[in-house]
Amino acid sequence: MKNFKKERKKNIKRQDHIVDSLISKAKSKNVVNTPDDGDSSFDKISAINSRSTINGINDNRKKKTEKRDRITPRALLCLILVVVIFALFAVRLFDWQIVHGEEYKKLSVASTSYTVTSQATRGEIYDVNGKPLAVNETSYQIVINRIYLSDNRINDVIVSLIAIMRECGAEYIDELPISVSGEQYVLDEGSAGDVEYIESEAMLNREGLSAQEIIDGLAERYDINNINDPFLRRSVVSVRYNMEKRGFSYQQVYVFANEVDSDVVAVVSERTQTEPAVEIRTTNERVIKNGTIIPHILGVVGALSEEEYEELKDDGYELNDTVGKFGIEAGLEDYLRGEAGEKTITKDADGNIVSEKETVKAKPGDTVYLTIDSNIQAVTNYSLAANVKGARLAGEQAVREAKATNAKQQSLLGEDCIAGAAVMLDLRDFSVIAAASAPNYDLSKYYDPDYSEYLFTDDTVPMFNRAFNGAFAPGSSFKPCTALAALQEGIITEDTIINCTGTYDYYKDGIVNCLHKHGEIDMTDAMAHSCNYYFAEVGRRIGITTMYLYAEKLGLGVKTGLEVNEDAGFLAGRDSTTWYEGNTVQAAIGQSDNTFTPVQLATYVATIANNGVRYKTHLVRKIVNYEQDETVLYNDPEKPEVVADAGASKSNINKVKRSMREVLISGTAMDTAGKYPMEYAGKTGTAENAGSDHVTFVCFAPYEKPEIAIAVVLEHGAKSRYAQYVAMDMMDAYFNGKTLDQLRQKRWS
Repeated sequence: MKNFKKERKKNIKRQDHIVDSLISKAKSKNVVNTPDDGDSSFDKISAINSRSTINGINDNRKKKTEKRDRITPRALLCLILVVVIFALFAVRLFDWQIVHGEEYKKLSVASTSYTVTSQATRGEIYDVNGKPLAVNETSYQIVINRIYLSDNRINDVIVSLIAIMRECGAEYIDELPISVSGEQYVLDEGSAGDVEYIESEAMLNREGLSAQEIIDGLAERYDINNINDPFLRRSVVSVRYNMEKRGFSYQQVYVFANEVDSDVVAVVSERTQTEPAVEIRTTNERVIKNGTIIPHILGVVGALSEEEYEELKDDGYELNDTVGKFGIEAGLEDYLRGEAGEKTITKDADGNIVSEKETVKAKPGDTVYLTIDSNIQAVTNYSLAANVKGARLAGEQAVREAKATNAKQQSLLGEDCIAGAAVMLDLRDFSVIAAASAPNYDLSKYYDPDYSEYLFTDDTVPMFNRAFNGAFAPGSSFKPCTALAALQEGIITEDTIINCTGTYDYYKDGIVNCLHKHGEIDMTDAMAHSCNYYFAEVGRRIGITTMYLYAEKLGLGVKTGLEVNEDAGFLAGRDSTTWYEGNTVQAAIGQSDNTFTPVQLATYVATIANNGVRYKTHLVRKIVNYEQDETVLYNDPEKPEVVADAGASKSNINKVKRSMREVLISGTAMDTAGKYPMEYAGKTGTAENAGSDHVTFVCFAPYEKPEIAIAVVLEHGAKSRYAQYVAMDMMDAYFNGKTLDQLRQKRWS
């Protein structure tokens, strides 16, 4: 109360001062007028009034203060809420500082967190019937984890692991291209690339180094000078060099050894129990179930090269990852790969692990089902190889006979036939049922050093996929295209007669020879007996532009749509750099610049069988998730993807089909393929080139309601009958379920 009175006196004095000040200002502005005699009564009255007003204000303030001093229920509630909130904060602080104090203390001084990725399980690959082609089997890796390893202990851990592996007679990753000879270091053959990298600014920054200088330089770089034994010194240098190349870091583990035997795993586990930096990890090893079934199509998985890593690192690939190298493994990499997981590891300033947490769970890749039928594929592989050999042996026999009789032609009779290809398509949707390339090889041995050397150096080029990438002159198998274009454009009718004299010389720079003088011949007989004269004249009348436009629509000279790498072929006229009128007649009989892949030839004949409608040729039936309970993609054979239409009438297409049927009844295939117990249609072809002639055979079957289309090419085969044998074996496998064992017991040839 005393304080209140003191405060009140202060306020009165302050008010007097304010009043005097206000009066003074008013006078200066002539707002307040006083009498001339200097009487101050007006001033006093004004001051009294002002003071009364201010006193009234103070009284109001006093009332408000007294009111505020009374505690209302609302104020009490607010007070309680504030107390509760502060109490909760106090409890939380107690938990942080007392209950979990040590844990959070460690976290508070943590130097950094690291994100470590885990490899995703790769999707598997099966044939159309669910037979495994490329699957995963569990294997073991020995891994060095940088997170658990201080700098000064890296070499010690490597030395220990090398000793264990040598004791067990096991291999580890060793890629340094330097060997020890006696006590000298020597560069291995083919080491130029590594040496260039080692000498670069990124590493030793010196040029022209010897093997000894490289080892010494790297030993200095990795602090290995205390190791004197030349073999161990080189081994540790190799591991450290590989570590650096592979980006060994807190985020990137180093794979010391792959596909480790379980016995070795047991020894390593026992010897490194107190070494957390050495880990045994289970991984999925890619296993090829039948390495010879579709090696050119299936492809392999391998470690990322430096070039691949630079290209793919932005897509989340790590240096230790694997990637599809070719074939389906590469073409469907995005589906098969899956998604890597992530784990965050936090270390304190002393290097101790204080927390580990999985932040992203790995997602396995999708599983792929191809359209390939393994049984038909196996039969095709065997028959193709057998008939390539048959054509070659027949050629060698023909050469011997020609030399014995001093015949005019004593070479180029098929003795140089070493390769070929064959393709079968399902006419429902142009899916690939079988696609073989000879010579074949064993994909499961791809990474075997000796076998790999053969694959990459053999003159027959076994890794070359002739079915999808080999471009061959089609010869007379192109004539159905010429006939269809001429019929549709109204240039000829089925009954148009042309007189074959044996040599077509309309253009002096494009003379075409016929095997016989057929005389007056119509289109059907000309197709059956493969009259070059007839189709040369028809081609001249059509013109090259119209001819290649129809060829494109039928699938020649264009990619078919496969999910793997394929060649586009070469279409005469359209792709030619120079052109003369005489070239047109050569192109009309499948020569000139025309070169097509076997899969294009199969697509072409399938399009004719399908009344001129071309579907997308493909290898994938469906893609499902790894658990196989969800479909990701499905190529429904009843809903094919249309990519082109030849624009020809059904009537004209039927005329071409009838002429192809006559090839087997009375024409060039009568004595071989014509003996197959089914009505079907086809066309033989022989194409001139360097070496013996290439031979082709294309067909579709059955004739009335076609189900399949086939194309066979024998490189330098000389005689068409061997290509026909392959097609007959393929049809036997498709229509009659003929197996490989049955084929071995009885062949057409």
